[in-house]
Amino acid sequence: MSANLESTTAAFRELVKKISSYNHALAVLYWDLRTQAPRKGMDARSEVIGTLSTEQFKLSTSKEMEELLLTLSEPAALDSLDEITRKSVLECKKEFDRNKLIPPATYQEYVVLTSQAETIWEEAREKNDFAMFQPYLEKIVRFQLQFIDYWGTDGKNKYNTLLDMYEPGMTVDQLDPMFATLRDKTVKLVEKITHSPNKPDTSFLKKHFPIAEQEAFSRYVLEKIGYDFQAGRMDRSVHPFCTSFNPGDVRITTRYDEHDFNSALFSCIHEAGHAIYEQNISSSLLFTPLCDGTSMGIHESQSRFWENMVGRSLPFWNGLYADLQKAFPSQFAGVSVEDFYRAINEVTPSFIRTESDEVTYNLHVMIRYEIEKGLINGTMEVADLPAIWNEKMKEYLGVVPPTDTLGVLQDVHWAGGMFGYFPTYSLGNVYAAQFSHVMRQQIANYDELVTTGQFAPIRQWLSDNIHQYGKLRSPRELVEAITGEGANGTYLVDYLEKKYSEIYKL
Repeated sequence: MSANLESTTAAFRELVKKISSYNHALAVLYWDLRTQAPRKGMDARSEVIGTLSTEQFKLSTSKEMEELLLTLSEPAALDSLDEITRKSVLECKKEFDRNKLIPPATYQEYVVLTSQAETIWEEAREKNDFAMFQPYLEKIVRFQLQFIDYWGTDGKNKYNTLLDMYEPGMTVDQLDPMFATLRDKTVKLVEKITHSPNKPDTSFLKKHFPIAEQEAFSRYVLEKIGYDFQAGRMDRSVHPFCTSFNPGDVRITTRYDEHDFNSALFSCIHEAGHAIYEQNISSSLLFTPLCDGTSMGIHESQSRFWENMVGRSLPFWNGLYADLQKAFPSQFAGVSVEDFYRAINEVTPSFIRTESDEVTYNLHVMIRYEIEKGLINGTMEVADLPAIWNEKMKEYLGVVPPTDTLGVLQDVHWAGGMFGYFPTYSLGNVYAAQFSHVMRQQIANYDELVTTGQFAPIRQWLSDNIHQYGKLRSPRELVEAITGEGANGTYLVDYLEKKYSEIYKL
């Protein structure tokens, strides 16, 4: 490598580290805003977040970045770089090409809007007042369309531009047939379950569970599966989330319901799945754009794996049930582990996506997916969303939310401008089933390890095959390297049919 190229590479790394530092600071401010900042300071905080985000944006689209990328993205220069730097250059170039046409002032206006919108969404959700949130959402949709004009499309579907931001390489043409098959199989399975006389008793899950005891038990479970509290913490928020500042500081949040045992615990396991991923990204990727999960679909595969394929499995509770009964002696007195297992896997149409069962969950995602495509392609209007939402809930799940709080206002994603994100939840389920299928073949005593609480070999498998790489490998590269094929929904359907046929004795 020439001295000039070495100097350019060093300058690139330094600029990337500076951008990463801004992202770190912004993540801390966002976490604080959503967990403990006083309400009266939220508007000013939103302005601060907007200012810092704009500075970070300016750096990533600066003349300096452009010149560095121009030199380093030359084929000969790329070939001479180490893998991490080369991938970082390609990642930054993709981001630069995507955002270079967006005026910084426009970007700042958008960041301030979404930060304010999340606060307004919280109030609207609490007050069951969609009209309060509607003007903010309308502006956010207009911004999305404006950004698509800047970014360009593939000529097939505007929504593909947004989808690619969360799941690189994925398109509507790939998702539509996969989702159609999944929906058809799911509806048929739900119908069989509905007509089964072997329904689980779930009454004991609705007893009184003091929040302090729930929190203590949730922490105990998370420590068991391997969430490192020395590299993270657990707090409360309106909507559970995971945020990563670096692999040594990955935080999660949850919310508690004193009369619903399932709500907080499985939310905690879910977010811990995200966090365990981030905590095990290679330290060699720190301060690069690669120190992050490779896609939201792969990220979601980790949270759904831990929440459902481990956390809602019988081997898991065969090992933990005595501890659960010790933590909640009166609530689970006389309840067998088999009855508990069946209860936490009850299948019933519900209003809230985050609290829905494994079988119906994907139907919730498809409703949002279809609405997003409609908004972006101009076939739906924001003002009509409450009615559209309820119609689709009735069509897919057979229930109609009695309030917008339980309906169209339940998710924070649109307030944050995260259009294109929702489909990755179902992709996560698809990937998780594929990974689990391979893992069981490669870890012979898998169920025994889960029962005895020996999760280290499972975490190591995940780290070796997925976590350590961060964004060094694309989602497609990871899936193909692990499974020998691309995204395939067959494994998810097989897993669901086998598990729930046994639970409901179909």
